[in-house]
Amino acid sequence: MTTNPDTDKTGPDEVETLPEPPSPDNAAPKLDRSLSWIGAVGLAFTITNSWMSYAATFGTSLVYGGGLTVLFAVIIAATAQWIVLIGLSELTSAIPSSGGCYHFTYFLAPEKTRKFASFTIGIINLMGFWIGGVSAMIYTTISVFGMVSFWIEDFTPLQWQVYLAYIGVICLSLIPIFTIPRAKTKYMTTTSLGMSLSCLVLFIIVLLAMGRGQYQPRNLILHRNRSGWSDSSAWLLSISLGQYSFSAAGTVVHLAEEVPRPRRNIPLAINTTMLIGVSTAIPFIIVLLSGIQDLDAVQDAWIPSTEAFYQATGSKVVATFLQTCLALLYFTTVSTQWVSVSRIAWTLSRDNVLPFSKYWNHIDPTLGFPVRTTLLSAGFCVVFGLIYIASTTAFNSVVNMTTLLVNIAFTVPQGILACGRRDRLPPRQFHLGRRVGYVVNIFSVCWLVFSGVLFCFPTRIPTTPGSMNYGAAVLFAILLSILISYILRRNSFHGPRIPSLEAT
Repeated sequence: MTTNPDTDKTGPDEVETLPEPPSPDNAAPKLDRSLSWIGAVGLAFTITNSWMSYAATFGTSLVYGGGLTVLFAVIIAATAQWIVLIGLSELTSAIPSSGGCYHFTYFLAPEKTRKFASFTIGIINLMGFWIGGVSAMIYTTISVFGMVSFWIEDFTPLQWQVYLAYIGVICLSLIPIFTIPRAKTKYMTTTSLGMSLSCLVLFIIVLLAMGRGQYQPRNLILHRNRSGWSDSSAWLLSISLGQYSFSAAGTVVHLAEEVPRPRRNIPLAINTTMLIGVSTAIPFIIVLLSGIQDLDAVQDAWIPSTEAFYQATGSKVVATFLQTCLALLYFTTVSTQWVSVSRIAWTLSRDNVLPFSKYWNHIDPTLGFPVRTTLLSAGFCVVFGLIYIASTTAFNSVVNMTTLLVNIAFTVPQGILACGRRDRLPPRQFHLGRRVGYVVNIFSVCWLVFSGVLFCFPTRIPTTPGSMNYGAAVLFAILLSILISYILRRNSFHGPRIPSLEAT
């Protein structure tokens, strides 16, 4: 690899250069380029599904400040997250690989720290997307039970019942992965993208047509903070919450070995996904907020989206139908997430990061994808779900860290660039230039620190043991586990191994 000749220059005393990737190991398993860039967009947006994801979380933003925070916080969150993803796009254009952020970290970090830094980012990235998959599964499960309780007021599911349904969602979501030929994956992802956009149009038409003229546009600027936090703090918390609806757009960096011309197509897929996400989330929220007649009832509902649909349409049947559509979209999100998380785990095993890496580093010769790491990811979700039985508070605290973990992985390599190391980037098609690049990289670091603190705040005050946010403890436990794992595996982990990327 070479430095970029037309922008950043090293000083005369600078001798350190980017490490050359090892020669490709012909014996190492590789993935075929069977996914088009539009297929990558389909996968990224199906996982992100910004308007749908915000429907699952907007109830909390509503508590933070009413319609004002719901609408404008998501706009601010989308802008901040997009800037972070622009920096990620430049990285993947310069160093395209299925390892993504932990490969970027290894090639950019100083020699003395690159092994530990890349190992840490690799595990954090994997945990972020694994837990992100768990959040989609639990939203699917809760939506089903929410519809039952919507019709049967005295029905309250027990935690073990939710867990069993959660296991059912996992098993059902794996069926498409094992039954649809890998060569047809692009059709599955583009179909899911079409379903999401079609459902959005359906939702808007139904909500507007059945509104009976009882629209409440004042809801868009109505401020009502019931969180216990000061208005300014509640605003900031609602912004951090809004990031959840966009952060998964970066998942496609792990498809660099399956998409033709990844230096161009992966950044294109990331930014197209964000464009679609913003263009769909904002109209949906405007229509949804305008149809709400009783904000307090929506804030207090177990499934706020269902109550909002009911108030907008005046029909429990239609509200249930719309919530069913949301549940099906959540389910498609789970199915497509197996594609990305299995690739992340497989790449880590290829580089001897995971225990028993030789076993996990396997591409099934018949199915053509890493079956073992797919099942490993499913197994993690099954075991992780047991936390829900023990404590829903602890479970939610871990799930709420998804966005933070993913953004740590996205931002650490940008932090390295921000420390005067942009000259380390090889030539790339998605090029920010020196000044804009530094602005983007520095903003990403500052935003990570700023939002990272917010992610550890309780959602409401006064805080009780049942509403406490244990995010800081969760993050500490993850970092401690990574440190112990690195000590045990530092002799077997020698850095990333990147296969040849022809026609990049």
